Amino acid sequence: MTSTFAPALGVGTPLRPDLQVIADLIPPRARVLDLGCGNGDLLYYLVGGKQVRGRGVEIGEEGVLACVRKGLSVRQGNLQEGLADYPSGSMDVVVLAQTLPYLDDPAMILQEMLRVGKSAIVSFSNWGHWRCRLELLLTGRIPMAPDLPQAWYDVPRWQAFTITDFAHFCHTIDVSIREEVYLAYGRRVHVGRVKNLLSTTAIFGLERLAL
Repeated sequence: MTSTFAPALGVGTPLRPDLQVIADLIPPRARVLDLGCGNGDLLYYLVGGKQVRGRGVEIGEEGVLACVRKGLSVRQGNLQEGLADYPSGSMDVVVLAQTLPYLDDPAMILQEMLRVGKSAIVSFSNWGHWRCRLELLLTGRIPMAPDLPQAWYDVPRWQAFTITDFAHFCHTIDVSIREEVYLAYGRRVHVGRVKNLLSTTAIFGLERLAL
């Protein structure tokens, strides 16, 4: 995967493309909660480059230890259990990057994200991309998403869905999509009505639907 974004501050290696887009969407000095934060690359970038007040939740012990070594405030936890430890409105932005396909109850997680945060940002790989469609047509086998090279039987298991699926899902749970950014193999693309066909990864900024 190739890209042309700037390296993360103090790390010397670039952020993953969807993480760079997410970082660009977050205002300086915001209160940020990163769910499934992995080794903490995004939080580290935001704390050093945008002076955010960042916290993270990560289920893997290895990821938590990597975050602690970077001086980040991260706790080990399972997102499936919700975010009861965080008061409503305690964060400005809650992030869920490339984790949604692995969750058993995505509606609960998104509602919790928008309870805790004023807004949410989600990124995920798109199984609606034309290569996925073609592979399924020609081989009859469930394809790996272009930006998520993991077989369906690997652990943790993922649930395939598309950009169109996610937009419909947000409508059914009264979540408003306020920002949309699309990538194709790590590069930002402007694809209009064919976004579900040409995008390999989507990044959505979300808010509670105004009643």
